[in-house]
Amino acid sequence: MSTEVSVTDRLSSLDVSFLYLERPSTAMHVGSVMVFRTPPGGLDIDRFTRHIGSRIAYVPRYRQRIRSIPGRIANPVWVDDERFDLSYHLRRSALPSPGSDEQLEELVARLQARPLDRRRPLWELYFVEGLSDNRFALVSKVHQALVDGIRTVDLGQVILDDSPTVSDPPVFNWQPIAEPTTVELLVGAMVDSVRRPGEVVDAVRHGMVDLRDTAAFTARTAGRVVRAARRAAGGPPKSPLTQSVTPHRRYAMIDTDLEDYRTIRTKVAKAGNSAAGNRAVSVTVNDVVLTVLAGALRAWLLARGEPVLPGSIVRTLVPMSVRVDGPQVAGATGSRLDSVLIDLPTGEPSPMMRLHQVSYQTRAHRETSQVVDAASLAGIAGFAPPTMHSLGARVASGLSRRIFHLVVTNVPGPQQALYADGAQLVATYPVVPLAEGQALSIGLTSYAGKVYYGLNADREAMPDVDVVGHCIVDALAELLEAVR
Repeated sequence: MSTEVSVTDRLSSLDVSFLYLERPSTAMHVGSVMVFRTPPGGLDIDRFTRHIGSRIAYVPRYRQRIRSIPGRIANPVWVDDERFDLSYHLRRSALPSPGSDEQLEELVARLQARPLDRRRPLWELYFVEGLSDNRFALVSKVHQALVDGIRTVDLGQVILDDSPTVSDPPVFNWQPIAEPTTVELLVGAMVDSVRRPGEVVDAVRHGMVDLRDTAAFTARTAGRVVRAARRAAGGPPKSPLTQSVTPHRRYAMIDTDLEDYRTIRTKVAKAGNSAAGNRAVSVTVNDVVLTVLAGALRAWLLARGEPVLPGSIVRTLVPMSVRVDGPQVAGATGSRLDSVLIDLPTGEPSPMMRLHQVSYQTRAHRETSQVVDAASLAGIAGFAPPTMHSLGARVASGLSRRIFHLVVTNVPGPQQALYADGAQLVATYPVVPLAEGQALSIGLTSYAGKVYYGLNADREAMPDVDVVGHCIVDALAELLEAVR
């Protein structure tokens, strides 16, 4: 009787919390929208399918499903799916040619709203044909319980290469390991109870407590953020961004130029250094991004007729990657995610003052943590942004919605072109899931000279999510004009 699954493939308490916290209105999967240019010779769908299959063969989790332990006396385990069917997970879809970006956004919103089937491996990848300008898209959905950044990375990090050279995919004769019987699962749980008794206590507690206690348990992994919120002036003020959410979504994709953010950073730093007697003034691209969002949300609130007072804020959770000392697990990103709460000053009318207020808040975090710089993050093997967005969503999902209004994940990516089986990636947009009570989440990735925003919103609470997108473009132009 084998019990190896109990040691190597048991879900952690954090992973399993995402299963317990999931509700029809808050699906716990992270997504991405990767847009490609069709190669000159066209795309061979069968070959592309083989490419995907060969790549996921390197990450066993994508062929495994979750098995629960009877009585929930221990956390569930990952087991090989003996009926694994790649065609179930890799699905074809199409837009009426020539499909517009607006049509793609609507399709993404509908696809991302559907929960994943827990009886199968927890991922799906949609191949969307018919896009205008000779393009196609891959829309991914991967459950937060699956991507941990160590044993498993996101699909986007698996299937992309830094070269257009196409090679024949290797042949894998994968044979699943037989699933454990119920008796074997129980025996494995008892073995773990001897080896790791603390996790058994947590598992039993998970099986007996309600959703609020489970959320509180998960939130202990980010206690520093909670303490920071308590030090703030109570909870965040009431906002149209904090509303009950439905199972339905809206999605918006925004493109901006990375050089605009860099220009703002450089000009502000030069002006600040001159005024400070050549002492270093620290302004980062991330500061500029958050300032742009502050201006965009201010304009959106005013367009809605919401009260915007001089002290108005939008409290934002911003996961940041920090360097980890010591040896790394093979395949890990080499960093962990910490989080900082930033009060976006939506009540401040001056874009320059908004930038100074934001940079002042982030500077303290950078000075006390080994924050990983953009170049280091972009240099991680593979296309790391999808994985980092997934980890950021894990941090956010583990915290009470009463602490912040909005989640913003900002991950720098490589500035050279990437390819999937010879097709060039031309744009990539994150899809960050919504937590209960939060109407909007924002993810952004820089890639090949662009900054791509993905706005995921509740369909009922945010019928004007496209307005937020337009406001982002306008706020960037306003800040660029101000520094000039």
